[in-house]
This record gives sequence, C-alpha cells and structure tokens, in this order.
Amino acid sequence: MERPEASKGISSVLNTLQVLEAVARQQPVGVSELARATGMPKSSVHRCLLTLREAGWLRIVDPDRVLWGVTSKPLDIGLTGSGEQSLREAARPHLEALRDATNETVHLVIRDGDSLVIILREDCRQAVRTFVEIGTRAPMHATSCGLAVLAKLDNTEVDALLGRGLSTYTDSTPTSLAQLHREIEHTRERGYSVNDSSWWRSDVSAIGAAIVNSAGRPIGALAISVPSSRFTPADVASYGAHAVKTAEAIARSLTGR
Repeated sequence: MERPEASKGISSVLNTLQVLEAVARQQPVGVSELARATGMPKSSVHRCLLTLREAGWLRIVDPDRVLWGVTSKPLDIGLTGSGEQSLREAARPHLEALRDATNETVHLVIRDGDSLVIILREDCRQAVRTFVEIGTRAPMHATSCGLAVLAKLDNTEVDALLGRGLSTYTDSTPTSLAQLHREIEHTRERGYSVNDSSWWRSDVSAIGAAIVNSAGRPIGALAISVPSSRFTPADVASYGAHAVKTAEAIARSLTGR
C-alpha cells in the first residue's frame, strides 16, 4: 500500500511538471495565467515556479511584469536525448564566424514536425539588434529558416506540411500556398531564402540557408537576422553567400567530409 507521504510527493512532482509544460507553451507568462491554465491555486503555482527556477529550468524574462520563461536547460536535455546536441556543437564556431563576418545576430533552428525550434543564437555587437529566446518555436511558413527548409523538400511534402492552414503573424505573413510556392521556387534558384517583409516578427528581416544531411534532407537551418531598418537590397547577395557557405560548412562538420 502506498504511503500518504509518497503519494503527496508524486502529486507535487506532477504539479511542478505541469507548470513547466504550461510555461513552455505560453511563455512569457505570469502566475495568474498559469493558475487558469493548470487549474491550480496561485500559491501552488508560485511554489512550483520557485522550485523550477532554483533547479535552473525557468527564469523571469520580464521583471517588470514578472513573466516567466523556460531556460535552455530543458532544450539541452532534449537535444542530448535526440542526438541533436551534436548539431548545435558542430554549428557553434561556424555561427560565431558568420556573426563576426556580418555583424548581425544569427540563429540556428531544428525542424520539429511542421514547425521549427531555435536552439542556438549568437548575438551581434550592434546597439540595435534582433532578439528571440532560445527554445522558441517558430512557424515554418513565416520565417527565412522555414522557407529554406521547405525549399529542400518536394512540393508534395510541402503541401502536406502546410495544408492544415497558415497562421498570420503580421500584415505581410504569406497566407496562401500559391504565394509560398513562389517564394520556395525563388529560394531554390538562389540557394538561400529572403524574408525582407517581416513575415513573423515586425521590423525583423532575415536571410536563411538550410543545413542538410548526407542524403540531402534538411535537418535544420540558420538565419542572419537583421532589424528591417538596417536591411537593404545591397546586403542580400553578400549575406546569402555567407549563409550558404556557413550551412555547407556545418553539414561537412557533421558528416566528417
């Protein structure tokens, strides 16, 4: 027969994990929203948050409003378990070099179903720069990285991925498959993707390139992310060449070629 204290301990652990999952889905998020999402009292949610912060799983991402977000620790564990940690470690020196060459922030993503997850960011030294949290889930159809990945798939697979509907994030988000197929064809022709219209985040433009495995399948992508106020057509070809060269170098690092 299970002892009452053991049952209480299991319940506490389950509550804590429930809060962690809720933060991951809704971040940045406050105690009141978490209490509604989990059906737990605010006091219980707060205790779980403090426990998770002490363990390094959560942190306060907006001190003024006391909003919580996930740290990179859960992502590290997930990447290690799935074998994707090797991609991040192989990519890191190449992304650092790309950041230094462009003086812009760069991101690395992996594909997770029909969306992307940001697993590495190298910040530039510019006073005005783009920012997105590690672990953020990004849409496939509204990012330069997603477009670069889609361009490495055949059109049947593209339609299967995107046929469930296209969410809108800004006034310029692509909202039709026909529009996306045109962007994909342009990406295939160039070898890199261009988001110069802030599809996902307002005032953010980007150049993306896919990272493929030995079979030519996309396993991730990288992006040079630039404030739209600083992004000019004159940058596109140079940034695109840098992005493709870096993606190819990462692929070689992974396969040992």
